[in-house]
Amino acid sequence: MVPLYPTGPDRGPTVHDLLIKLRDIRLLRYLLASIGALAVDMGSFLALLSLGMLAAPASALAYAAGIIAHWLLSSRTVFTDSVAERGHERTKQKALFVVSALVGLALTTAIVGTGDFMGVDPRLAKLLAIAVSFTATWILRNKIVFRAKAA
Repeated sequence: MVPLYPTGPDRGPTVHDLLIKLRDIRLLRYLLASIGALAVDMGSFLALLSLGMLAAPASALAYAAGIIAHWLLSSRTVFTDSVAERGHERTKQKALFVVSALVGLALTTAIVGTGDFMGVDPRLAKLLAIAVSFTATWILRNKIVFRAKAA
């Protein structure tokens, strides 16, 4: 067991030290931001389904709500060191973020729509879409949208 706050000259890493290191891992922060945006997305999706909306449009509208939540979380907690300053560069970055989100939206809508057409429970299709969309948008946002400027 790792002690919370060991004392002595060779104390080794503490749980607190490990938590501090985890906080600095960008992918982990992105995962947490994605969970927050996913909560908005899934909550909206399930609400729209319960109101009788077809699965594909419900998925698209819910994903759009998640996009807004994801921009707010990503730009303020994940990619803080590479968010562009106000002006043209920030507008360009927001546009690229929306493009990456549209890629995720297209993947999500296609997967859920195809699953629903094939008789798969839309909630199961949505779970597959979440994994595919998460991977695609992480790559796009980390490598293109919030790419660190060359020094």
